[in-house]
Amino acid sequence: MREEQAKKNIPMASEAERENDAPGLRVGTNAWKWPPVWPYQEESFMRPKEIPKAPTPNLSTMMTGGIPDIKDEPVSEEVEKLNILKYWSEENTAKTEIDEEAAEKIRSHYGFYLRDGMSVLEFGAAEESYLPENIKLASHVGVGASKKLMEENSALTKVIVADLNDVEEEKGVNSDDLRSLGANSFDVILMANTIDFLTSPREVFKSAWYLLKPGGTMIVSFANKDAYTSKFQEAQTKMWMDMTDDQHMWICGSFFQFSAGSGWENLKGFDISPEESQKKEGLQALINQNQKMNMYVVQASKAFQDDSIDPNNPEKSFRSKMWLLPTMEDRDKQLLAPRLARAFQSLKNDDEKDAIARHVDVLPRVYESLVKMDTFSFTFSMQAQLAADLVTDKDFDANDEQILALKMGLGLRAPSKEFWEPVGRLTGAMVPEDKVNLLAHIVPRFGSGDPNQEACLGNFVTGLSPTFSVLKSKSPGMTESDIQLLGTEMLAAEILKPGRSSKEQFASWLGSLTEEEMKEYLKRRKSFKELAIVEMKEMQAERQAEKERIEEYRKKMMEQQEKARAERSMAFNPETGKMEKIES
Repeated sequence: MREEQAKKNIPMASEAERENDAPGLRVGTNAWKWPPVWPYQEESFMRPKEIPKAPTPNLSTMMTGGIPDIKDEPVSEEVEKLNILKYWSEENTAKTEIDEEAAEKIRSHYGFYLRDGMSVLEFGAAEESYLPENIKLASHVGVGASKKLMEENSALTKVIVADLNDVEEEKGVNSDDLRSLGANSFDVILMANTIDFLTSPREVFKSAWYLLKPGGTMIVSFANKDAYTSKFQEAQTKMWMDMTDDQHMWICGSFFQFSAGSGWENLKGFDISPEESQKKEGLQALINQNQKMNMYVVQASKAFQDDSIDPNNPEKSFRSKMWLLPTMEDRDKQLLAPRLARAFQSLKNDDEKDAIARHVDVLPRVYESLVKMDTFSFTFSMQAQLAADLVTDKDFDANDEQILALKMGLGLRAPSKEFWEPVGRLTGAMVPEDKVNLLAHIVPRFGSGDPNQEACLGNFVTGLSPTFSVLKSKSPGMTESDIQLLGTEMLAAEILKPGRSSKEQFASWLGSLTEEEMKEYLKRRKSFKELAIVEMKEMQAERQAEKERIEEYRKKMMEQQEKARAERSMAFNPETGKMEKIES
């Protein structure tokens, strides 16, 4: 038992990391591992009393093996939700009291990062902020549910009453007072003993990212799970009560990851528990009520977001532009970034490059449709390719008509009889990847308000059948899928946009083609796909090489630090946060 506990307490951080950071570092920057998507169920962030109770089944039918009556969908029993502002300001007069040893550990940890003149925001503020003595901050804004408790806190220079659980889904905390503080406004955001009460943690962390200055740090501290059970259990979430303290550290780290992805950097986890504390949980903790509190901290810094697309590293720029985008999972953003970068680098026109950068913000509207697709037949990779192709088109702005056209093309809405029904029927032999490409050609042409563009869409759909017939007559041995691919590509290139070829010009050109010319055209079209695959692999290889270069550089820096320590020629200066030479 002791050996297992000892293994759990082994730090997942290098000696160099522990040497250069605040005491208690347990999980280093490179130790965190995440699933590709948000891993939690909705009820995990409910309070146990708020979880809807399932309807009572008809036991007489079940016991006899009969078929239950399921004419009506069973309705779960409604449960009244806790009014959090009322709970903290009126119903609960208890204070978040932690023992002095634990409080001193928090002050000491804060003291490692806080400096005079900093602007600080505190989420979940109450009567105590645990600031180091004699710190002189430029401002210290408290955001909490109890105005009374915050007014008892002399460290606060301003108070904002807000319910951190009142959020706009995937955007942030729903508070005009909080938004009015402005983006990039604070050096540090503190959140102590609050995380266990959050029902929408991602949105709270998104707001924190928005409010922090680039390079600023969010420090989240929390006590062991049983520290406040007797006082505040009614307000704690189910997951916090169900999980262990070790799991809490990982869970808190995941809130950083799934709120802004790599928009957070230097993610670290600390165990700052007093030495006298006993690592006990559950029944053992309840039995031993006199044990000292365990204290933990998880923190990360806000990365610098690119204002424009860096031509030397467009993938990094596109990643940063997608950090806070809603609807999309981190997996989708990882798939999109290299595709957008490749498209950006292939363009020669600055206006088209600017259009891609602007259109990144409309990606959530595209993914609102894509997430409804069957991922077995329409893979995540195909979704990313379609999304990238759409936002690369300078005419695509995700207007209502374009989104409706996308839904019809994907089969999420009944197809229009004049366009999508015949397109779907006549292109049934095309492979899914080629259909994705066809959608990317067609969808941006909708919603323009231009009569000439509307006429081109009509010419495209009426031109499908005669074009396929001509191609078949010229090349009887060509497969149906190749006929449809070649025909749609020709029509998209010549007919789908105004100002190119008229119907008569296209028909004349098509009639003049030889079978050899058609096959060469088809070969070139298929080579684009093969080239794209090659370019994608090259970009992935370059990205991997860059990661390895950075990792190698990091190792060398650590080796230099180890050597400097051994020779006592350098030491860490907490005032500057840097390794500096020891003056003899």
